[in-house]
Amino acid sequence: MALAVASLRAEAVWLDVPQSGTKCVSEEIQSNVVVLADYSIMYESHPYSHPTIAVKVTSPYGNTLHHSENATVGQFAFTTAEAGNYLACFWIDSAEKGSGVSVNLDWKIGFATKDWDAIAKKEKIEGVELELRKLEVAVQAIHQNLIYLKEREAQMRTVSEKTNSRVAWFSILSLGVCIAVSILQLWHLQGFFRKKKLI
Repeated sequence: MALAVASLRAEAVWLDVPQSGTKCVSEEIQSNVVVLADYSIMYESHPYSHPTIAVKVTSPYGNTLHHSENATVGQFAFTTAEAGNYLACFWIDSAEKGSGVSVNLDWKIGFATKDWDAIAKKEKIEGVELELRKLEVAVQAIHQNLIYLKEREAQMRTVSEKTNSRVAWFSILSLGVCIAVSILQLWHLQGFFRKKKLI
């Protein structure tokens, strides 16, 4: 059910990016979902130094969706083309030494990306009607995610059944090989003992 709620979520997280290394955040998202994110360095822990970061966002198939260097603030936006884990990685790319930086990442997916104030002004709706519109969009997003989960469950069941049948055939084949090897060993030992006149 976590994925069903994912399309309704807007999360802001703080990442502690080490001086040498990469910090990544991933999110499993289905296809045709809008993703918006804002990121910025938090200078409260580094009042005298101003390091910069590099950011790279990749799709489940490794396509680069966003790449930025020497940034202190920035944003990225895209519509997902395929379902899977989308990865956003951050690392320090400035020459300034220190203990690392904190990055604020405000990651919005699906329903949370809509600008409801602009929609309310454009369609001249407010109050209960606006809240009902938000709920309608949320219900549609949950319904789409449930359909996605159902399809994924069916795919996983098919893979599981195929794997189960392959393991069963492999077990039968292994048992057959073991029996054949045992018979050959008995036949060989019997011949060996007859040759040595022990039987």
